[in-house]
Amino acid sequence: MPSSMIEEDLKVEGNISSTEGSVEVKGSVSGDVAAEEITIHATGSVEGALSAKKIYIEGKVKGSLKCDDLKIVSTSIVQADIVAKTMTTESGAKVVGKVEITGGQ
Repeated sequence: MPSSMIEEDLKVEGNISSTEGSVEVKGSVSGDVAAEEITIHATGSVEGALSAKKIYIEGKVKGSLKCDDLKIVSTSIVQADIVAKTMTTESGAKVVGKVEITGGQ
């Protein structure tokens, strides 16, 4: 699976889409991100909608999340409406917004 990286010194204004790969964000994105897998690293931030099969968040997200499998770690700050089949949240993570967990269907 191809992987695309937004490095720490990079700021992207606009939407990002990867039809078959993953997107990793260490920098800043103002716009929507769609991919098979999305990782927001501890230094990363996204303001927009995230859509993927798997989303892993260590950094900051403001907007909305839609995925099958969501993991939010202790360093995360998430201000978003969330729709996911499954969600794992570590102690210490900050989550504000509407959360809808649909289960394995």
